[in-house]
This record gives sequence, structure tokens and C-alpha cells, in this order.
Amino acid sequence: MESLIVLRDIKKYYKVGNEVVKALNGISLSIKRNEYLAIMGASGSGKSTLMNILGCLDTPSDGEYFLNNYKVSDMADNELAEIRNKEIGFVFQSFNLLPRSSTLENVMLPLIYAGIKKEKRIETATHFLKSVGLSERMKHKPNELSGGQKQRVAIARALVNNPSIILADEPTGNLDSKISLEIMALLNKIHQDGNTVILVTHEDEIARFAHRIIRLKDGEIESDTINSNVVNPEIISV
Repeated sequence: MESLIVLRDIKKYYKVGNEVVKALNGISLSIKRNEYLAIMGASGSGKSTLMNILGCLDTPSDGEYFLNNYKVSDMADNELAEIRNKEIGFVFQSFNLLPRSSTLENVMLPLIYAGIKKEKRIETATHFLKSVGLSERMKHKPNELSGGQKQRVAIARALVNNPSIILADEPTGNLDSKISLEIMALLNKIHQDGNTVILVTHEDEIARFAHRIIRLKDGEIESDTINSNVVNPEIISV
């Protein structure tokens, strides 16, 4: 199967005062289409830095990054913004919804950046809100939604441009156990529908739903294993 992501000896250095901090120290990694993997690591392991590079939110200090055959590691900021909107759907722990916009307007936002006409934006956003079970909440503002509903809106927004990757950063961090399972069941369905899902988490309880688990330590890959005991979130009761 063709690789969707290829990282070759990715390094990221930060200068803090007179010291140079090596956040990533030579990461080489290949991710195939329709993989479902979790990236894990303690604080300071490089997990967040790697997520930012994978999501084209940051660029490496050295090394090569290919995403869907685009060499993104040496792109300019405006090119990276275009790639982010086209290729990556983000799901964040804090939801990142616009507080004064309706659910429908929040989901339509990536389509506005993509230059899609209003009628098509409404049609597409409505479809994805229905797909996450929020067809009756389209006019609601974020402060009128529960935490689980907000995350469903964020997932619909992530899917609306038909991206190559769904990048979920601690997607259940602000949710209780029951709602967390509902969100993981939804991500599981997204994977089954053919999407590549990259889950960034520090929780073993969440990583167990992924099919491949990569653990980072001190800016390097400590282990890269196939999860032989994948858990289906739909069969767990709380």
C-alpha cells in the first residue's frame, strides 16, 4: 500500500537562551493510507512537536517530510496553510470552535477558506453534521452544546474538506468516560470508512483503540508496534 506520509531523519531544534534543545532528534517514519495509529509519549518526549510537524503547523529544522507526495518540509507559510486546509482535518482537545458562530457556520469554515460557494458549503456541512448525529443542533452556538457535542462538531469540521488525514490531539482530554467512548467509536467509524487517523495521546486507555502505536522518548522513536489487541469502543460499557 502506498505511503501517505514519509518522514526522513526529521529534526527540530529550539534555542532557549544559550542552549539548544533537541525536541526531535532524527525521526524516520512511514504511514500508509487508511492506517489508524497512536503517537504516545510523556511530557517532553517530542510528541507535541511531532504532531505540529505532521499537521504542517511547524517546519522541521532538518530532514524531509512528504505528505501525499507533496514535499512539505521546505514549504513557505502560505503553502503550508493551503496544504493544511486541503490535506489535514484537525480535532483538538479544546475543540477550537468559534464561540459566536453556529454549529453549521463552524463546520463550514474550512470550505470558506477553500473558496467553495455558499450553497455547496451549506449542503456539505449539513451532510457531515448529520453524519456525526447533530442534525438537530445546526443553529446552536458552542455554549449551547455539551462537551461531547462540541467534539462532534469539531470532527464534522475536520471531515468537511475530505482530507487525507484526521489528526486528533488528545480528543477525549476534556470528556468523561462515557462520552470519550462515543468519540472513539466515531473515530473508529471514520477509519473504517477509509480515512487515515493519527491519534496523539498520553493515555494507554485511548491508544488501545489504534492499530499501531508509536512511542517517543527524548525526541526519538522508542518503539513502533502493531497493536495485536485492538479494542472496539462500541462493545465497551461504562
